[in-house]
Amino acid sequence: MPEPASSTATDAELVSRAQAGELDAFESLTFRYERRVYSLAWRILRQDQDAEDVTQQTFLSALENLPGFRGDASFSTWLLRIATHAALKILRKRKGLDTVPLDAAHADDDFHAVAHPEFIADWRQSPEELAHRNEVRQLLDKALEGLDEKHRLVFLLRDVQEFSVKETATALGLSEANTKVRLLRARLQLREHLTRSLGDPNRSVTRTQPHTH
Repeated sequence: MPEPASSTATDAELVSRAQAGELDAFESLTFRYERRVYSLAWRILRQDQDAEDVTQQTFLSALENLPGFRGDASFSTWLLRIATHAALKILRKRKGLDTVPLDAAHADDDFHAVAHPEFIADWRQSPEELAHRNEVRQLLDKALEGLDEKHRLVFLLRDVQEFSVKETATALGLSEANTKVRLLRARLQLREHLTRSLGDPNRSVTRTQPHTH
């Protein structure tokens, strides 16, 4: 499908035209962001069909609510937050009433229970900074697959989608304290995974195991 001719226009220009009733302008916005919306939905839900459903629902919701969009945030931020909430709604529905809710307390949601990485290297960029580097996005996605859901979701919302801690906690039904602990655990685990690809092996250390007597 060829890119719409209006693709050179800014988001703000396309939004203004779409609000004035130009459907072609909204089509250009859809073309511009549908891959990012799908990618985010898939990262949260890990299922193609659900990600496709979220993508469709996101743009339908955006079109319906576009008259009320005032540009307080960028269009992309606004759109991706619609997608995030749509994906989380499906995730909650998928879990059902008889399964552990997202806000369930876990014994490891304790700052003192955060495990130290087995492999540590001295490298400049943190996982949350690397989340915005296109060239390492594939490595990050692979590393995210190794996280369990509760840590992956916190990292995606806080560090990829740039929600505040409070917004992340609200979206996931967590306390802010638990959100911070899960985020720390996610960053540590991702750092360990990514170190093997991005760290300097000459400056790495392997954590020594305690001696047993």
